Amino acid sequence: MTGKNQHVVPHQDGWAVKGAGNQRATSVHDTQQQAIDAAREIARNQQSELVIHRPDGRIRDKDSHGSDSFPPKG
Repeated sequence: MTGKNQHVVPHQDGWAVKGAGNQRATSVHDTQQQAIDAAREIARNQQSELVIHRPDGRIRDKDSHGSDSFPPKG
């Protein structure tokens, strides 16, 4: 993977997109779907992973946009 994984996380103003390890949000959105769409675009551009969290913070889903081999090696 090339860039930082992008996380869609709950935010006081709705839903935020945050790069892995970042304190500040890259962007804040009213709905989770808007945040997912924005994060997916960033993940595609950076060839990284999209990690979608539930309102309680647990991981709901992951989607890889990197150059993963298919089928996986090993």
